[in-house]
Amino acid sequence: MKNLLKPGIHWLFVFIPITFILESSHASAPLIFFSAALSIIPIARLIGTSTEQLATYTGDAIGGLLNATFGNFPELIIAAIALKEGLHEMVLASLGGAILANLLLAMGVSFLVGGTRFRNQDYNATSVRVYSSMMMMAVISLTIPSAFHGYAVDKFPVAIENLLNLNVSIVLLLAYVLYLVFMIKTHPDFFRSDATSAHDEEHEKRWSGSLAVTILLVASVLAAFMSEVLVGAAEETGKVLGMSSVFIGIIFLAIVGGAAESISAVIMASKNKMDLSIGIALGSSIQIALFIAPLLVILSTFVGPQQLNLSFSRGLILALFLAVILASVVAGDGRSNWYKGVQLIIVYIIMGTMLYFIPAV
Repeated sequence: MKNLLKPGIHWLFVFIPITFILESSHASAPLIFFSAALSIIPIARLIGTSTEQLATYTGDAIGGLLNATFGNFPELIIAAIALKEGLHEMVLASLGGAILANLLLAMGVSFLVGGTRFRNQDYNATSVRVYSSMMMMAVISLTIPSAFHGYAVDKFPVAIENLLNLNVSIVLLLAYVLYLVFMIKTHPDFFRSDATSAHDEEHEKRWSGSLAVTILLVASVLAAFMSEVLVGAAEETGKVLGMSSVFIGIIFLAIVGGAAESISAVIMASKNKMDLSIGIALGSSIQIALFIAPLLVILSTFVGPQQLNLSFSRGLILALFLAVILASVVAGDGRSNWYKGVQLIIVYIIMGTMLYFIPAV
């Protein structure tokens, strides 16, 4: 009881009922949006804690995969809702923005926060090289349907473009399945943690596996509910604050939809568990590009007015290429510090500023 009464991040759970009260009373969109955003913070912390506990049974690589999967659940819900409404431009913007946010913002803040507590933090450089090559392959794959849409849309029927996107999506899903086999079955040593954090675990009571899974599932469902409220208020909030729909998708919805795994990555870095932090940030980006994006293409053939095609703008594709290259260079040596985090955050802010002033890029 003393822990519950002690001031902390868990107090923000009060914003869950407050959000529903505001929504039912038809309060202004910004109030609903920011109340829902505050409620996601303790939920994200809960996802991070339960994932950390599971990682004591599964290892950091699988723990990061679980966190990315459950953390991306709100992102999938947001995109599915937008698909049903036919908001394809916002879906593509949120997908691209989520990848950028994980590669630059989440990893940058993780390096910065971890670097303020520890002078240098070491992690498995081999896993980062695998993550980086997967992300580069994903971005190159997303370039194909985007280029087809840009240069051949007037020369071929829409059915041809739809078929191309379906074929690419199936191949990407297959690539993701093989990536999981590589990570879990054939080469788990590539993702094994180099650093040890036993001193943290000695002072913490270990949860049972069933308790950790149950809390993770409950927290993910709560995150999905609050994300649905967020996406309902986001567009109107953007209008009030003078933001375009593309900017809302790339920055607002991407950050909020991925808040769970981003906060979890930062928490892990603050505990010097960099392999788990890296696995969450980069693993989430890979999952969005190779699993969620192609899954939404296939899902759109059943939900919404028309099929979603992966026709990202040239500006967003360029931003994704640059983000993958920068993340690979900064994180590739297996050692992080606070200034590396600053570098990643600066690039993200610059890209966000560009997207704010040139929303159609």
